Amino acid sequence: MSIAKTTAMVVGGTPFVNLIPPSETARRQSARLLRRWILALVAVILVVAAATAGAFWLQLTAAQRFAVESLRTQTLLTQMADLSDVQGQLDLQSELTAFRSDAMATDMRYGGLVNAIGGVLPGGSVIAGFSIAPGGMLQGDDPAIEVGAAGTVTVASPAPQLVVPIVRNVRALPGVLEADGWEVEATESGYEYELRVVFDQSVYTGAYNEEATE
Repeated sequence: MSIAKTTAMVVGGTPFVNLIPPSETARRQSARLLRRWILALVAVILVVAAATAGAFWLQLTAAQRFAVESLRTQTLLTQMADLSDVQGQLDLQSELTAFRSDAMATDMRYGGLVNAIGGVLPGGSVIAGFSIAPGGMLQGDDPAIEVGAAGTVTVASPAPQLVVPIVRNVRALPGVLEADGWEVEATESGYEYELRVVFDQSVYTGAYNEEATE
């Protein structure tokens, strides 16, 4: 049977006597240490739980956002599919516009050319016929130096000497590059002159150019 040791100390007051056995002191220390380990373990568990909950929340948020974006993508794809017919019509319109611009690049007003020539003929001379065809497509930046329409114009005149002023007047017309007397033929009413005329590309209307239709 152990006998508790007592220690008496006097420090300016009532002496203190420790009656707790060493085994009880050791048990209490062990209990305190165990409580500390339990608290530390609980803190680790709480930290892990918080981290797990945070990761789960982030994953759930990302999944929701992905679902929203996927739905938006599907909506856009559906709208694009609905507009495919419209896009097809727009593409067809662009192709037809380009085709028309190429096909009608040499469009011109024949009446305007013929009337211009008729307006400079000497008195008594009239246009009896014409054959004018468009030339090449528009090229270069200056249409006034590019060859455009060309053909012949038949002029009926009462006197043969009028061919010289007729050719001179036609050459002076805007848009005319060349004009020459090609053939003279006597008729019952006088003479017919066949003139060869070459116009530049300024006589083209340009009404069907892509720039004009935009």
